[in-house]
Amino acid sequence: MEVARPTRKIIHCDCDCFYAAVEMRDDPSLRNYPIAIGGKSDRRGVVATCNYKAREYGVRSAMPTGQALKLCPDLVVVPGTMAKYRDASMKIRQIFYRYTDKVEPLSLDEAFLDVTDCTQCSGSATLIAEEIRRTIAEEVGVTASAGVASNKFLAKVASDLNKPDGQYVITPQNIAAFVKQLEVKRINGVGKVTNEKLSRLGVKTCGDLQAFELLDLVDKFGVFGKRLHDLCRGIDNRPVNANSRRKSLSVERTYSGDLADQPACMLKLPELLLELRSRLRQVDSDYIVTKQFLKIKFNDFTSTTLERAATDNLPLESFEGLFDEAWQRGARPVRLMGLGVRFIDAGEPGRALQLDLFD
Repeated sequence: MEVARPTRKIIHCDCDCFYAAVEMRDDPSLRNYPIAIGGKSDRRGVVATCNYKAREYGVRSAMPTGQALKLCPDLVVVPGTMAKYRDASMKIRQIFYRYTDKVEPLSLDEAFLDVTDCTQCSGSATLIAEEIRRTIAEEVGVTASAGVASNKFLAKVASDLNKPDGQYVITPQNIAAFVKQLEVKRINGVGKVTNEKLSRLGVKTCGDLQAFELLDLVDKFGVFGKRLHDLCRGIDNRPVNANSRRKSLSVERTYSGDLADQPACMLKLPELLLELRSRLRQVDSDYIVTKQFLKIKFNDFTSTTLERAATDNLPLESFEGLFDEAWQRGARPVRLMGLGVRFIDAGEPGRALQLDLFD
């Protein structure tokens, strides 16, 4: 007889404007001002994050600093200090591990936790999330928001519903009612284009999407149609992956002045490749390079990325070939260039490698 598995208890914990929160912690006078963490406007800086006072003016992450200053002339721009943010992140992660070893970090300031087997707080995921948030505030000095649900999709959606410094719980009994009114744009992977396509089909909410059969969605959206079919019903069986490993590595530069033409861009490739190779030497030997890619952002903010099969060798000529092809897609001054590689992890359990016949 098959034994029913217990309902999972998943927490998505996400710090509130993390970089800005660390800066305000270390300099309390900043709390009275709209602040952004990022580069200077005269050097093509970009906002990494900002506090909630700045967001009231429309300032957002990934926005050029110059644009942010136009929206909010009193904005205080603080240069980032990654060492400080990593230190705070490690302290937060150690707090997570007090409750479970099933922790899947998504970035420095957010993670999934599977607390199904945790006995602390009488096994209540709601109380565990509250205690974690309180401990982060006391020991690290920043606030965090949390979502609690029976799967990763719902927990991540929930963590965003009561920000900042709050939490939202979706119980198994409330899933059907919750997803019925949930906007489809909150589904991870539904960007502007997909949302517009769904809108043309008369779909605004997950309840609307539930009216479509699986085959219809696969026909209209390909493989992603299956994911839409499941998520609009609150179904997400992905486990919390405590052993997640990197899939890629890249370096990029935003230039203070546009690179005017193709030769000017080509001159920048060797220094980017040198930095990429330097970072690759720090990656453990289980990672095997399978693809290389190049990214360009033109001065009109359109961008393009090209990739092709590669090995660990990564000759300069191969990136020059990628650049030549990518340049033709825009053929205008360039403000950002990036180089990167994608990996397979030979150390991943069950990973089989194809050996070279002549090696």
